[in-house]
Amino acid sequence: MADVLTVQAPSATRTVLVVEDEAPIAEAVAARLRSEGFAVQIAGDGLTAVAACEQLQPDLVVLDLMLPGLDGLEVCRQIQRDRPVPVLMLTARDSETDLVVGLAVGADDYLPKPFSARELTARVHALLRRVDRAAARSTTSPLRLGSIEVDVESRRVRRDGEAVHLTPTEFELFAFLARRPDRVFSRPQLLGEVWGYRDGSGARTVDSHVRALRHKLGADVVRTVHGVGYGAGPGAEPA
Repeated sequence: MADVLTVQAPSATRTVLVVEDEAPIAEAVAARLRSEGFAVQIAGDGLTAVAACEQLQPDLVVLDLMLPGLDGLEVCRQIQRDRPVPVLMLTARDSETDLVVGLAVGADDYLPKPFSARELTARVHALLRRVDRAAARSTTSPLRLGSIEVDVESRRVRRDGEAVHLTPTEFELFAFLARRPDRVFSRPQLLGEVWGYRDGSGARTVDSHVRALRHKLGADVVRTVHGVGYGAGPGAEPA
């Protein structure tokens, strides 16, 4: 089992766990994130990553898909079981299957290798901004959409009274649509409002998260308006 490298930091500092078995990549990612003011720990294999995540309770996990021992998909499943944590998955293959499976098990975003340090830090900051915006929007009034109830304050979702686990980004996307049940939003609009991406990249990420929501909450929970985008609830109009 690989060692966990620890960087001590003040409690106010955001902590990122980098899970990557290729030491040069792990150190390069860690160095860049440290230069951005993050506290960073590195885990070199899946078992170490799960243990480190349980002990550290990081604010975000950068997770390689291909790992010795437990692979990235199983690591993602395990660390998401008890506590939703934002996960940015790194993959050497930019395939639709990898993307769909990675997002289905709890990743919030993905970044294919090779990637630039600038793109990595932009994705990390965007993920954390979503978490911060969600906390700022917390309200005691639950949202309802048919048989689905969304408790924004506790970030819990129930369908027919049964709890449904959503990742942080799945929750943000569904809550955004549920607040506006009579609107339809284009993929670029959703990327800007939910992901914080203003360059229009990542349309497949939106599609994959919509598929995940339909799988978990029901096929009719998000409707497609062809040529426009996605909405929640009947009779939606373009935003």
